[in-house]
Amino acid sequence: MAHVKPARARPVWLAGALLVLAAVMVAGLLGGAADISPRQVVLQVADWLPFVSVDAGLSPVEQGLLYELRLPRVLLAAVVGGLLAMAGAGYQGVFRNPLADPYLLGAAAGAGLMTTVAVVLLPGSALTTPVAAFAGAVGGVFLAYALGSAAGRTGGGTATLVLAGVAVTSFLTAIQTFVQQLGVEELRRVYSWILGDVGGGWPQIWMVLPYAVVSAAVLLVHGRMLDVLAVGDEEAGALGVRAARVRLVVLLAASMATAAAVAVSGLIGFVGIVVPHVVRRLAGGSYRSVLPLSLIGGAAFLVLADLLARTVIAPAELPIGVVTMFVGAPFFVAVLRMTRGTAT
Repeated sequence: MAHVKPARARPVWLAGALLVLAAVMVAGLLGGAADISPRQVVLQVADWLPFVSVDAGLSPVEQGLLYELRLPRVLLAAVVGGLLAMAGAGYQGVFRNPLADPYLLGAAAGAGLMTTVAVVLLPGSALTTPVAAFAGAVGGVFLAYALGSAAGRTGGGTATLVLAGVAVTSFLTAIQTFVQQLGVEELRRVYSWILGDVGGGWPQIWMVLPYAVVSAAVLLVHGRMLDVLAVGDEEAGALGVRAARVRLVVLLAASMATAAAVAVSGLIGFVGIVVPHVVRRLAGGSYRSVLPLSLIGGAAFLVLADLLARTVIAPAELPIGVVTMFVGAPFFVAVLRMTRGTAT
């Protein structure tokens, strides 16, 4: 069982994570072609706060640039990153598998398939997109779990579920490619979405926010119960915890978080495996710490990834999914090597 750091360390880690997130978000507001000083950005952010009035010395054009372009992009990246990281931690707690991740488990691929169906076959119906993505995420996870459970009866250990997730992801991606060909006029939009994009603006933030609040609240409330499940179902039952119910609720909440993120940003991989593992290494394995720190750390991670995507080859941009894959792929290999003893 993972070592759990003492409870008194949690506020320190939370405060440190929030400071890092604030610094990264300010850096995200600074990144771009227009040269705006850090002092002016900080003053302008303060001016947006309720009951605060500060003159940052920015022209109306610069204020519009910050408020209409950079701010919503930074906020959307933070929301999506937090949701994906928290969903990854939730999946890992449910399946007790350190390799579980929305991208590898079929959740993101299922959400991506159903979102593509909604975009191609139901254009203009933005309200159906999150619902379709949620159905696809749940379906992808359950399909991967069913396939992994069936294969696991003949052996395979930790890696069986991930291999099943890879198979399901490949299958759902193939179907998604077929659906794309049915709507050639939407192909450019869908292709850009597949590579990841957090530039949707304020409408995307307002669309994802209700799903983000609900899924994050449910996952945070179940942190203690996931700690209990980590000791085994029989012990959890003796303590009055209904393991099957907890797993179902956490699974649905993690799938809702994944679906909401995918619906507004596309397929951004590896956030859900990189951030929770780093959090466990730094702050211990208690889900009462892992879940909130993954939420904050995932937000900071994706804001930083988006900043790199905007600046590495400026004035052009890299798709944000490419940046996370550059980081996540070698990280996943390292995690796989660390867990190889339980995968055989």
